[in-house]
Amino acid sequence: MADILAREAPHDIPISTVDSPSVVLELIYQLKIKDVMTTAVISARKNDTLRHIQAIMRENYITGVPITDGSKLQGLVSIDDIVTALDKGYIDAAAEEKMTKNIIVLEDDMPLSFAITYLNKYRYGRYPVVNKQQELVGILTSKDVIGTLLVEMNREVLRLEKINQKNDTSAGFSEMEFATTKYDFELAGRASTEIKKALKKHNIDAQIIRRVAIASYELEINQVVHSNGGTISCSIQPDKVIVIAADTGPGIEDVNRALQEGWSTANEWIRSLGFGAGMGLANTKRVSDEFTITSSLGKGTTVRSVIFLNSPKEESGISPL
Repeated sequence: MADILAREAPHDIPISTVDSPSVVLELIYQLKIKDVMTTAVISARKNDTLRHIQAIMRENYITGVPITDGSKLQGLVSIDDIVTALDKGYIDAAAEEKMTKNIIVLEDDMPLSFAITYLNKYRYGRYPVVNKQQELVGILTSKDVIGTLLVEMNREVLRLEKINQKNDTSAGFSEMEFATTKYDFELAGRASTEIKKALKKHNIDAQIIRRVAIASYELEINQVVHSNGGTISCSIQPDKVIVIAADTGPGIEDVNRALQEGWSTANEWIRSLGFGAGMGLANTKRVSDEFTITSSLGKGTTVRSVIFLNSPKEESGISPL
């Protein structure tokens, strides 16, 4: 089979389809390629020029474009093809004249294990995905595979944490810890929801529950939006609730500015999703009886919020959860 992309760099996935941990093996054989692939495919038509395809690559930060005729996959133009076309002076040629036609493809109904094998064996950047009618339905990259596995393993960790939660309600004491993953908005809010449930089981005052829920939610969303992932832990004690958010980086350059209402480093994509308003740390500090934050660039940030059970107070400017 012909190369479908220039081999810019290895694209190995550090996962074995044989001797990985059982939970990983279950996922890679349970998930299908259609569960992992990117369905918003950026493609071009066979009569488009290579110059036009070069512009598509540049605008979308990609290194390969599938060529289609209607919904049928015809071939692929890689960044290597574009470089060659520029060197040899035929950049205005039609894609169908210069595209790679013998390409390695995946089928959407294949187990994810097939994709991992292909990625590690051929080491290409992306693979077109077709259905049984040979219609182009997606693109799969190593980033897609790793990202999906992280989300699914995070779900499994949360499930196990809930099962193994250390609860001693007779002593009025409970410990919980939840993992967060960068940009995993699907699970964002899970920690604060479970913490709120645990507080209700302890028959804690509703106003205290609301304050703890605000602190845990804001800290959880902050980790999902701004950090590389971390943990949210909650200790329910006879006289107080302690929420600690610890992440692995990148850290906060100016903590004082980060505590100001409305100050945020969130990008436009995050803002378009409704996050990144710059109120997370400010809201957490407002509802806390004790609040501390330490941060180191490149190493991470730890926030500690303490709310005493006998100290109900009104908070202004915060919408109820």
